[in-house]
Amino acid sequence: MVTIIAEKPSAARDLARIVGATVRCDGYLTGNGYNVTWAFGHLVSIFAPEAEGAWFIGNLPILPPQFFLQAGMSEKGGRKAADEGYVKQLGIIRKLFDESEYIINAGDAGREGELIQRYIYAYVGCSKPVKRLWTSSLTDAAIKEGLANLMDSKDFDNLYYAGKARNEADWLVGINATRALTLVSGGRGKLLSLGRVQTPTLAMVCKRYLENKDFVPQTFWNLKVAARKDGTAFAATAKERYYDVEKLNADIEKIAAAGQMTVTKMEKKERAQQPPYLHDLTSLQKEANRKYNLSAQDCLDIAQSLYEKKLLTYPRTGSKFIPDDVYAKVPGLIELQGGHRLYGQAARAMAGQKLNRHSVDKTKVTDHHALLPTEIMAIGLSDLEQKVYDLVVVRMLEAMSPQCDMLSTSVEFDAAGVSFGARGNVILKPGWKAVQKEKDEDEDNQQLPSFTVGEVIKILKIKPFEGKTKPRPLHTEASLLEAMEHAGKEVDENDLKDALKDVGIGTPATRASEIETIMKRGYVRKEKKSLIPTDLGLEVYEKVKDSYIADVRLTGQWEKALSDIVDGKTSPIAFDKSIRRFTVALTDELLGRTVRKQD
Repeated sequence: MVTIIAEKPSAARDLARIVGATVRCDGYLTGNGYNVTWAFGHLVSIFAPEAEGAWFIGNLPILPPQFFLQAGMSEKGGRKAADEGYVKQLGIIRKLFDESEYIINAGDAGREGELIQRYIYAYVGCSKPVKRLWTSSLTDAAIKEGLANLMDSKDFDNLYYAGKARNEADWLVGINATRALTLVSGGRGKLLSLGRVQTPTLAMVCKRYLENKDFVPQTFWNLKVAARKDGTAFAATAKERYYDVEKLNADIEKIAAAGQMTVTKMEKKERAQQPPYLHDLTSLQKEANRKYNLSAQDCLDIAQSLYEKKLLTYPRTGSKFIPDDVYAKVPGLIELQGGHRLYGQAARAMAGQKLNRHSVDKTKVTDHHALLPTEIMAIGLSDLEQKVYDLVVVRMLEAMSPQCDMLSTSVEFDAAGVSFGARGNVILKPGWKAVQKEKDEDEDNQQLPSFTVGEVIKILKIKPFEGKTKPRPLHTEASLLEAMEHAGKEVDENDLKDALKDVGIGTPATRASEIETIMKRGYVRKEKKSLIPTDLGLEVYEKVKDSYIADVRLTGQWEKALSDIVDGKTSPIAFDKSIRRFTVALTDELLGRTVRKQD
């Protein structure tokens, strides 16, 4: 007998149908030599006896020499205890494992999926060999292919080590920082939760809000002139902003008196604009937030639902690229979309055409390739499911379309000593921009006539316009996801920007939950699309803004270290030691103690 264990009952039912395990039992399905069972997400969690009752400053920091495993907890009547359903399912899994020749790990193919499974094996004392089912979609064809090519569980040890390191680091930092800040703020009456990723995320929101709130706008003016040549009307804008209205009026008088401007520079250049890359989870969440005001968590939940309905590939991906073997299947996926209500015409136009390889690079594929629709036709979706599905479809069509060829024109003029400039773009071959025609709109898309340097053009109209300097806008979920993905953008020092340019905080799979957490904690609220810190959020930020835990640089470096553990470049033991040193320093800092030097 072989036992397959999936992460959720829905995935287990699909697996059972494919392997012929059709007999329903309590907590599993059986038949044809297979038992197919499931977890409920995190069935098993870590705990440390040292943390029990450690709500005194003298107990901190809590640094358990080792962690233990327990059945997942639930809360009843204000008290936490092992969840009875979890305990029962773990007993069923233990029995099935004991009766098995070997185990097939069919958990979600990612860091957290691997961690969930390995914790279960350890908790139930599994000593049987384990094989890994690794697939990027839940279609029958993908599952059958995965079952025919099972991998050795040892190949994924580093993925588990990274998941375990992340889990223990979050426990150490979270419990010590939360208790330290809560205690120095007056005790347990108001729990002030801090976290390794949660706190720098809150700091980003608060910093942007305060910067916006304290911004003092300045009034400025600019000038536009209208002209015409060879029957083509165009506009040129002064290169200088005016903060002095007297100088503005003086220049207007000079230009009006001259009544003409001279061409001082003319450049025409053909350029190619490559299509956007395929979606990873973060780019999909940003697009869904911008277009539909969907929260990052809602977008992830919908994408996960579409994955479980076999309509999308694995959503928790951090890659925008696909390998060659997946690229070979894309023509069939595009052909399937020929009947799409919005993009069917674009899909049909691509039939038989050479596809763009801009998003094809196996060296940039991480645990999973970029998001794609599967070979199953989507029907009967809800409005939001259809919207998210369509975002993946249209991005596939764009990414696989030819480049957009454009003619860019840049002209400079002199009018009575005042410099003006005009830009224009003419699309020669729309390429990928033909998929969504509204993307042709561009503020520089005016068509400019040809000029020669030294040519004099009559000015038809002079128009001043007033503006105000603006602060950076408040964070939306889209911009916050962008900031989390590219932590270096929030760093002022240039050398650190370079070091962190490819490092983010959180992962594509966890960023949405971190944003949800700071909202559930009452630290941040949503106002239309903007994220606004609450009084409590600002209070917490003020207490920790100069602390280690709010430093996006450290968090970004930890994420890089976790990635390096997966790649075998960093030892999980070294990472754990660095986190423990940090926890000591952080706790001392929050409690106002002298920060101890660490070895």
